[in-house]
Formats: sequence, structure tokens, C-alpha cells
Amino acid sequence: MKNLITLFCLVCFISTFQTINAQEASDKIPTNYKKRSPIYDYSEKQLNSVDTIPDFASRSNKLKITGTIYENDGVTPAKNVLLFINQADEDGNFELKRHNKKRYVKHRGWVRTDADGRYTFYTFVPGKYIFGNELTQIHPIIKEPSKPEYKIESFVFDNDPLLTKSCRTKIEETNPNRILKLDKKEGLFVAKRDIILGKELEIYK
Repeated sequence: MKNLITLFCLVCFISTFQTINAQEASDKIPTNYKKRSPIYDYSEKQLNSVDTIPDFASRSNKLKITGTIYENDGVTPAKNVLLFINQADEDGNFELKRHNKKRYVKHRGWVRTDADGRYTFYTFVPGKYIFGNELTQIHPIIKEPSKPEYKIESFVFDNDPLLTKSCRTKIEETNPNRILKLDKKEGLFVAKRDIILGKELEIYK
């Protein structure tokens, strides 16, 4: 009986040690952490088709972006696609933070499309940099299952005074979905952007 108890204690100790090692291994920082795309810097357990950008609750120009990501045919919903966005704050500045010696943009978020290819971001309308002359934009990155990540064209805003007639015409000829048309509902702006996989990458290049 004494030997049995001793054996049981030994098994428990080994199991506990293996569990600790497994936890430590899962917490290890990947060797390419600093250089890899920010689309991979998410928490797997929290990733779904809806995400909220930091500071959403405190911002005055709250924005809800919804859309569907489609396969290359433009008809079939694309499920389990990662979509990452980052943006400036309401002053037009990209506020930077640091984690494990890697700098990143604070106002960012991730979604994974659901079975119907849908996604939703709760964010806010970014501001325009006072000394800049660029369109107000939200910057996206796509990651399809079993494929490398890639950038697609930025989200721009229909009411942006810098979206000139010639610029608007050019965008509408290539990808009118880029232009977010804001509609105010229940205290926040709402906009829609659908994405067709592969199509926007070709335009982006």
C-alpha cells in the first residue's frame, strides 16, 4: 500500500511538471515576433467575427463597420478568414505601444469571419493628421486559411474633403467598396465594406 501511494505521488508530480513545461512552452515568444505581421499578434481564445477597437467606448464618433468577405468568385462567403485593421486616433496620430520590445499601433483589432463570411468591427472615425495631406484611412490585412497574409486597399471615407472628384472616380472604377458611407443610427455611425478575396490584392499591387 505504501509503495502504491508513493507511485501515485510520483505520477502526480510528473504530470504537474509536464503541464508547467507545456504552459511555459506556449508562452514563449516566437523568434520572428518583432518582424512578423501584426495580424498574428492576437489571442486565439478571444478571436471571433466581432471585435472592438481600444477606446471605442470613450470616443465621440463611434463607428460600426460590417461586411462580408467572399471567395474569388464574389458570391461564395469565405469563412475563417482573418481580417486585421489598424488606424489613427481622433487626432490623426498613430499611437504606439510596446509589448515584448515590439512596437505596435494601439488602435487595432482582429476578426475571423463566421460561416457566412461576415465580420463586424466596433471602432471610431479616425482623425486627420493636422500636418498631413492624405485621406483618412483604416488599414487592413487579410489572412486566408493556409495562405500567407497580404495587405488590401485601405478603407476611406465618403465625407472626406480630400476625397476629390478625380480620386473618387478612380476608386469607384476599381473598387467602390473601399469608400465607407457613414449613416448615423442610435448614436453611432454605421458603414459596410464587403471584400472579395484576391481581387483587391491585384489592385493593391
